Amino acid sequence: MNLSDSIGSVAASLTTVSFVPQVWQVWKTRQTQAISLGMYSLFTLGVALWLVYGILLVSWPIIIANSITVMLAGAVLVMKLKFG
Repeated sequence: MNLSDSIGSVAASLTTVSFVPQVWQVWKTRQTQAISLGMYSLFTLGVALWLVYGILLVSWPIIIANSITVMLAGAVLVMKLKFG
């Protein structure tokens, strides 16, 4: 793994893991009133497009990080829709 892939992997790991506390908090409390539906919708779409971009480039740091992030952000989005 070269230096740019290493830096990309660390950055991707940190930004991806940052969603875990939000998912856990929403799951635990079922409270979503303070979460913006518009923001999470656009963010999830943006992450999905980053995933497609990573697939087109065959860039594993982008593919792995955005696969996980789209699932985490998507989970918050689904809970927002379900719990209001």
